[in-house]
Amino acid sequence: MRDFETPKKRPAFTLVELLVVIAIIGVLVGLLLPAVQAAREAARRMSCGNNVKQLGLAIHNYHAAYNVLPKQGTGTYINGSYGDDGSATTGGGNNGCALSMLVPILPFLEQQALWEQISNPSRETTTGTLTGNHTWPAMGPRAKQIAYKPWMTEIPAIRCPSDPGVGLPAMGRTNYAACMGDSADFITDSVFRVQSNVWKMDSGQAEKDRASSRGMFTYRVALGFHNVFDGLSNTIMMGEINTDLGDNDITTTMHDGAGVVDYYANPVQGGIFTNPRIAVDDGVIDPSRPQYWCVSGATGCTPAVINPGTSERRGYKWAFATPMHTEVCTVLPPNSEMVGFGSGQESPGNPTVSSRHQGGAHVLMGDGAVKFITESIDAGNSRAPMVRFKATGDAAPGSASPYGLWGSLGTRASREVVSAEF
Repeated sequence: MRDFETPKKRPAFTLVELLVVIAIIGVLVGLLLPAVQAAREAARRMSCGNNVKQLGLAIHNYHAAYNVLPKQGTGTYINGSYGDDGSATTGGGNNGCALSMLVPILPFLEQQALWEQISNPSRETTTGTLTGNHTWPAMGPRAKQIAYKPWMTEIPAIRCPSDPGVGLPAMGRTNYAACMGDSADFITDSVFRVQSNVWKMDSGQAEKDRASSRGMFTYRVALGFHNVFDGLSNTIMMGEINTDLGDNDITTTMHDGAGVVDYYANPVQGGIFTNPRIAVDDGVIDPSRPQYWCVSGATGCTPAVINPGTSERRGYKWAFATPMHTEVCTVLPPNSEMVGFGSGQESPGNPTVSSRHQGGAHVLMGDGAVKFITESIDAGNSRAPMVRFKATGDAAPGSASPYGLWGSLGTRASREVVSAEF
């Protein structure tokens, strides 16, 4: 006769034990995620620094080949014209000597194929080809023509992996811009301009240009390392910038004050020349969200007047030599507000460096070194008048930078040598 034993109970988790284990796993994951995200951002920041380093090598190789720096404001021109978009169907147009210094260094960034498209006439568009026998000219139309394929091209070498900006309304984006010095004057103008319908050197502008064009780059004028009297290791050549995400960020949308204050030049209201921090003083930055402009309905601040078109935002056009798109100044410290005048994309202003990294942004020094500049860098008196051709209240030409260490790093020949590490 067979004995039947009472079956033993199998050990198992109770519901309470299972919930406790799940909760513990959740807590551990919550503790781990910030560390993972921090590690990823550290990797992205390192990759961004490598991009800046490659830009430095490209500029040095360009200088070795041609004995000058690439121009900020280069290209071709037609007498009487500051640029023409051409037509999406029949091509044509001209760039009006307003291409950024990123264009001529393309062959030195392993972008030879793109350079060949730009430097030769072509028929290709972003949607097909031009009609009939029409062509785009060599060096292309103005750098805001969306049908011209090279201007819409995203170049990984000039994008920071920490910047999430992609797609329209931007064209080809860039996160790196030329340093124009410590003055907002003359960063959209030049001694080379249209006079009596002819492109030529304007001697009447020379004194103004010498007074305020104090950076490694000066608009439409070719400089070389021999012009950098302060030393290449003491002079900023390029700076990192954010690209706009359509969120009223003070670093990516230029507040122009139209209809409220002529921030660009009005001496009665101060203007950016006599007070670069006028936007802060006028209360147009949201105190509850200090990285954003005030908007209608915000409390404790004056709604900002921001007039650029939807495609005229920071870093949106890598090939366009404008303050909005490819220029930085060392007036305000990193991640400060952009202030200018006028609603056009070529409006003057005082844009500084900015980034999606924590606490600062990368800069490229003249000797090719890459530095991470923090927001707390000595920036002198941010409400001091800018250095430019002498006008009432402005700092005299040849003066030391009023913007401390930060301003002195932006100037190439002000006899300001930095001996300490920064």
